[in-house]
Amino acid sequence: MQEHIADLTGIAFITTVAVLLGFVLVRLRQPPIVGYILSGVVLGPTGFGLVSHTDTVTLLAELGVIMLLFLVGMELSVRAFARVAGLAATVAVGQIAVALAITGAFGWLSGWPFSQMVVLGFIVAISSTAVAVQMLEEVDELRTPTGQITIGVLIAQDIAVVPMLIVISSFSSAGGGSAWLALKLGLAMALLFTLLGYLGTRPGKFRLPFTEAIRGRVDMVALASIAFCFGAAALTGILGLSAAFGAFLAGLVIAGSTLRGEAIAATHPIQSVLVVVFFLSIGLLIDLNFVIANLGTVIFFVIAVLAGKTVINVALMRLVRQPWEMAFPAGLMIAQIGEFSFVLAATGLANGSFSGDAYRLAIAVIAISLLVSPLWMVSVRRFHMVARNGISDFRAALAEVYAGEIEEFERGRMALGRLVRFVGRQSKAAWIVIRRNARRKEPAQQAVAPEAEAGSAGPPDASS
Repeated sequence: MQEHIADLTGIAFITTVAVLLGFVLVRLRQPPIVGYILSGVVLGPTGFGLVSHTDTVTLLAELGVIMLLFLVGMELSVRAFARVAGLAATVAVGQIAVALAITGAFGWLSGWPFSQMVVLGFIVAISSTAVAVQMLEEVDELRTPTGQITIGVLIAQDIAVVPMLIVISSFSSAGGGSAWLALKLGLAMALLFTLLGYLGTRPGKFRLPFTEAIRGRVDMVALASIAFCFGAAALTGILGLSAAFGAFLAGLVIAGSTLRGEAIAATHPIQSVLVVVFFLSIGLLIDLNFVIANLGTVIFFVIAVLAGKTVINVALMRLVRQPWEMAFPAGLMIAQIGEFSFVLAATGLANGSFSGDAYRLAIAVIAISLLVSPLWMVSVRRFHMVARNGISDFRAALAEVYAGEIEEFERGRMALGRLVRFVGRQSKAAWIVIRRNARRKEPAQQAVAPEAEAGSAGPPDASS
């Protein structure tokens, strides 16, 4: 019980630090999610150890992913998605194929087992819906054509997770269940395409049975929406499908209803809190000891993943004839590795497709790519804009790209300088007062001293 309370105290403290770091990074014109992840890394089990058991936080993070996909489903316009579905599927399939080819070649040179090459290829191919949605919201691109194609590719990737799990599960000795998994995949695709077809062809929006009873009451709208979300997630979980997949379907249903606007407004704050916890859990998962011991390898893989995926994503977007101004930001926003890659890595470890070191490396690369992805996107996008303005000198470009951050750091330096000077003046004034009081006391002490000596001599002897 005492240990449980200590963990809750640690989680509360880490959450507070995460919010404060988020404020600092916003002040520095950087995405706040970086602060959330950093607080989990520094204060987690391999950092200062304020939270030693991450099970509770991980559970909350999974709830955050469910709520995130629920919100994505509510935000999705089915008719708009239908326009980009073929394009998004082409890009997603191309990402998976290229990722498998690269990890296969690298694994063949390194002597990896075939199963490990495939699992790593799947892990690298998936991008983060959580990070991409957050970045799209921050740059106000969520409802633009760039946002629609980005979300479309992410949805296609999320759908592809199910067949990926089928392939990974087939590597185990108990792989005889692949037929059942294929049946579940068929069921999932049937549910999704039936719902998309119905919502895409139906004129106008339909009314849910409980709409009139809760309309106008924010608390009831929030509770009903969350209950609908987790009810659908539980149902798909019972069927052996992903709980997040059920939440996404629930979001699609509400998106096609007359309750959509109220539901989005009511559930968004709850989703925001759970997403913060999700990013905290990513930081808590990073094993600092392993990262420090294998720093060169981890850095190499992180840079290779971000740079490689950026180039591949932009090339695939251009291949399907997307204009550069859409292909470039969309490719940047999905350059990181996704949250569902944690599930793929855990499945590979459980059935023996992964070694322990490969799993720790995968977790470190996934988490760090999520950590630096917003910074990567901001930096590369700014360099691109600077290059378009004709600045070719690297130092000048660097100064232009980070002009805002340099200005904020300069303000902080000046404020710190003023604080140091103020403290110095106050310390000097206090020292002068102390010395002045000491000098005033010295004559009084000297006058008291002879009297004290005379008193110590005592009265004259009467016998003398």
